[in-house]
Amino acid sequence: MDRWIHPAIFFFIGALILPLFRGKAKKFVILLIPALSIIDVAFMMEGIYGSYNFLNADIIFGRVDKLSLVFAWVFTIMGFLGAIYALHVEEDGHHMAAYFYVGASLGAIFAGDYLTLFIFWEIMAFSSVFLVWYRKEKKSIAAGYRYLLVHVFGGLCFFTGMMLYYYKTGNMVFDKILPANAGVAEYLILAGFALNAAVIPLHAWLPDAYPEATVAGAVFMCAFTTKTAVYVLARGFPGFEILAILGTAMTVYGVFYAVIENDMRRVLAYHIVSQVGYMVAGVGIGTEMALNGACAHAFAHILYKALLFMGAGSVLYMVGTAKLSKLGGLYKYMPLTMIFYVVGAISISGFPLFSGFVSKSMIVASAHHEGRIWLMLLMNLAGIGTFLSVGLKVTYFAFFGKESAVQPKDPPKNMLWSMGLTSALCFIIGVYPNSLYVLLPFPVEYHPYNLHHLSEMLQILSFTGLVFFLLVKKLAPEDKINLDLDIFYRAGAWVFMKIDEKIISVLDSLWGEAYRAIGLSLLFKNARLSYGFDRKVIDGVVDGSATAVRMVGFVVRKLQTGKVQAYIGLALLMFFLIVWILLVRM
Repeated sequence: MDRWIHPAIFFFIGALILPLFRGKAKKFVILLIPALSIIDVAFMMEGIYGSYNFLNADIIFGRVDKLSLVFAWVFTIMGFLGAIYALHVEEDGHHMAAYFYVGASLGAIFAGDYLTLFIFWEIMAFSSVFLVWYRKEKKSIAAGYRYLLVHVFGGLCFFTGMMLYYYKTGNMVFDKILPANAGVAEYLILAGFALNAAVIPLHAWLPDAYPEATVAGAVFMCAFTTKTAVYVLARGFPGFEILAILGTAMTVYGVFYAVIENDMRRVLAYHIVSQVGYMVAGVGIGTEMALNGACAHAFAHILYKALLFMGAGSVLYMVGTAKLSKLGGLYKYMPLTMIFYVVGAISISGFPLFSGFVSKSMIVASAHHEGRIWLMLLMNLAGIGTFLSVGLKVTYFAFFGKESAVQPKDPPKNMLWSMGLTSALCFIIGVYPNSLYVLLPFPVEYHPYNLHHLSEMLQILSFTGLVFFLLVKKLAPEDKINLDLDIFYRAGAWVFMKIDEKIISVLDSLWGEAYRAIGLSLLFKNARLSYGFDRKVIDGVVDGSATAVRMVGFVVRKLQTGKVQAYIGLALLMFFLIVWILLVRM
């Protein structure tokens, strides 16, 4: 089978034609687009498609293998679930931005060269920022600009590394890079990828932007940018030690901030940093089992993290706030939302029978098999923080605890349906892990339901529950701002603006006045001198030459009498004149 349809085409074309529809027809098209992409992936065969030669470089739009297919499956499924959740959104632009975002993510995972990857990489950044701006609040507009600027910087790192790589190798093939062969070009590409993966210290854009996105936009954003980055890291940089170290640090760093955060969506945003850390660490360990674990956890994480953002978004949509300090007792009024959120919470915490139990543990086990004991211990510590913050703190203070004054109800049916389907997938993967393992890039030799793993997880979860109820008053949310590394570029931008206002603008004004007083005066004087030179010298020479030629022509015209004897006489006169001149010069 040599025919291949890129699944991104459905999203790009669908986004462009969507404004042509209204009412139920528009909702049908919104759901049809991701449904067609799922069918497309289901019938997709492995191989190389859409290969072209451009400037002596091989451009490949469709590299289909086990690694790209596992991400294609979860991306298209998430596109469908996100579309259901956003079905009530009226703005066509919001749906268009979401579909360009999903399509660009699919374009990136099937790209076989750096140029194609870069094009889709930038489309991802510029389309996703609208999911922040469409919230139309002052904080969202500011967060969107910061998000865009940070991703432009990451894109520049990627682009510079790509050009250096092309100069170094003569090709742009996107394939595995060995750590021993990595130079400046490769590490610049790695930096661009790491920024999108929110690898610390390049992570602060994520908890800054995601909580400020629209209710539906945050569901899309939590699924694609970081996981596309995990894919490209797994494709290009497996076995890089720096990734194993930084990824493990991410797992702990993210849960630390999640424990002290007050906003539900900021808690979940920091947990993206933590959970993606497991995946990055798996890529850094680099064994087949670790890479399988990274892919499996990316698949599971997209679903349960989207479910958690759906739950938090439903609270924000119905209550008007996601701050834990202003919530409480919502189980009475939003029971279905609470149930679905809890499914996501126990999935991310690694409860048996749910998706996190069968994916995250594969990475931890690979660290143990490779003798990376410290990595394993830190990952388990991060697991404690995950259950403490997402599973217990948010659930207790949002849905139980002291009842707040608000009495909302469950969100619209499309949002509930989306949460219900996503919950079902989290449960199915946990009960039937082979339904996920069969999609992984390497043969799986891992069985999560063993006595050691079960007892270990039950001990961790039980201990964490005990700690929470002993320290529940200490963990009570406070409405405060927690500083992160984004303070440096925020403060740096503020300092720059002050310097620009107080110094640069003043110097610019002084320079402008000096130029007006001195420079323009000299310029006008030079212009007058040039004008005089042109009039007196240039025009004099040109006009004088023209006058002389004209006079000669006038004389010659007088000599043209038409009489032969006159022409003979003139010729003899000129002959004798020339002879006389020659004799005089001798």
